Amino acid sequence: MDLNLKAYELRKDIVDIIMAGGGGHIGGDMSVIEILTALYYDRMNISPDNTDDPERDRFVLSKGHCMEAYYAVLADRGFLNLNDIKDRYSKYQSPYIGHPNNKLKGIEMNSGSLGHGLSVCVGMALAGKKNNSRYRVYTVMGDGELAEGSVWEGFMAGAHYGLDNLCTVIDKNNLQISGFTKDVMSSDDLNEKLTAFGWNVIEVEKGNDVYAVADALKKAEEVKGKPTAVIAHTVKGCGSLLMENKAGWHHKVPNSEEYARIISDFRLRAEEVHHE
Repeated sequence: MDLNLKAYELRKDIVDIIMAGGGGHIGGDMSVIEILTALYYDRMNISPDNTDDPERDRFVLSKGHCMEAYYAVLADRGFLNLNDIKDRYSKYQSPYIGHPNNKLKGIEMNSGSLGHGLSVCVGMALAGKKNNSRYRVYTVMGDGELAEGSVWEGFMAGAHYGLDNLCTVIDKNNLQISGFTKDVMSSDDLNEKLTAFGWNVIEVEKGNDVYAVADALKKAEEVKGKPTAVIAHTVKGCGSLLMENKAGWHHKVPNSEEYARIISDFRLRAEEVHHE
């Protein structure tokens, strides 16, 4: 199975979920999907059969507004039912809401209020160390999220406790709801900042390549004595020129013409991936 092709299959599921529910953070969904694919199809020890196993790997989607991408992955991996999600997403009293809901199988914690995921993962990783457990802890954050002060408390604590079982992936798509991140609240030079905070840093220039992300996650597993931050340079709205690098697609539902264009673009990109 070519995992980059898998990511394009999941993109269609994402858009279908958004269309069915009448809302969704489509731009970030498209930038983060390769990261989630690398985690759930290549690296993490997690499956629908081991969600109660104390030695399972832990994952927290700190940028919880990209839930549609997470739904697509969880459904494809067998944790949830895709048709049920499409039927009930964002409906009254539905468990399928626009942010992670830990009442659903496979979801470790609720998130959505930005800046909390890393600190929670520090606690999970520290517990693992104290219990001599083998599991690893992962979180995915957005670069806009780095404006939250609690994120930097998490970075300090992760390094202080030497949590080499902790890895954060930063979905650096350079945009947020208000515009370019560098204009709203710049976090560059991010590599230097995180290195100064005591983290091992791996930059992935092709953050929308599943295998490049998976390789970085594998390298992170080999690091001892400190946590790792993977900076994945991604494209917001990746997969369709209609959406790419446009802040207006942060949260948007395509109309019928836009939907047809987006799905066509996905098909063409997938063909390019297939022939690479």
